[in-house]
Amino acid sequence: MKDIMTSLAYDLGGLSRADWIEKVEDIAEEHGHAEPIGPDHFAYFIDAGRTLFVTFESVASVRKNNDETAPIGWGFAQTHGWSSLTLMAAADTDWFRHPAMFGYFDRLIDDGFFDDFDQVLFYGAGSAGYAAAAFSVAAPDSKVLVIQPQATLDPALARWDHRYPEARRLDFTSRFGYAPQMVETARTVSVIHDPTVIEDAVHASLFNGENTNHFSCTYLGPDAQRGLLGMDVLPELIEQAMNDNLSCDCFAHLWRARRTHMPYLRTLLHRAEAEEGHERMLARYCRQISASGDRPLFAEKLAQLEASGVCI
Repeated sequence: MKDIMTSLAYDLGGLSRADWIEKVEDIAEEHGHAEPIGPDHFAYFIDAGRTLFVTFESVASVRKNNDETAPIGWGFAQTHGWSSLTLMAAADTDWFRHPAMFGYFDRLIDDGFFDDFDQVLFYGAGSAGYAAAAFSVAAPDSKVLVIQPQATLDPALARWDHRYPEARRLDFTSRFGYAPQMVETARTVSVIHDPTVIEDAVHASLFNGENTNHFSCTYLGPDAQRGLLGMDVLPELIEQAMNDNLSCDCFAHLWRARRTHMPYLRTLLHRAEAEEGHERMLARYCRQISASGDRPLFAEKLAQLEASGVCI
């Protein structure tokens, strides 16, 4: 473990997509293994210790959002000595429903791969969150942390979700299919979602087992993972989930970071602007945010409200 923590080094910035994929593969081969899974997926394993972080990501999301444009698990391999298994999709939105992916997890199960670890955490967001939940059944007693996951896109069960028309042609009824059922063997399941995104709220409600806890990030929007990354709280959420410490109190403490996160504050401003009859509340909000630092957008809005006769 110590060797990996000191030797795992990478510089993935500024590379073309093809060069980035090649370099990620080379690094994984050096510290574990890398292999293609069917035509559109890859597996990258970093062998670091007896704690395993299993993540589902896409090439585009990693290159756009992650620190040092590396798979999210690699940072934990460096700082915590966790082993990292990254399941990577070529497409930005992917539910990992290719039969080759089923075969890959069958092989891991047959080889007793997950038995070599004391703790296992599955993680993903959105479509990758669906995959993390669905494939967690391969490692009973694992932990699951998912952000805005879909439960299924089977038209018979989720005809109300029209956001992904092409994905509705995928088979969500066969193996590793219905995610809420697949997490029944997990030790803990933590589901984070924005309840104002109605489709996400309905999907989240289908994860209703006794091992499941729900955490609301209201008004964070349809890309909550990006917001939590921007607040710099996602690493702590992952660490607490791995250590079985992600409680309501823990999440509430971390969720306070929204109070200084400008994209979130702007969302609240625009929502308040859209509602009639709340001018005084809006003015108080703008004054509070303006007083906390250099916030020209809020100061300007406050001046407009005061000029129009709004009194706090």
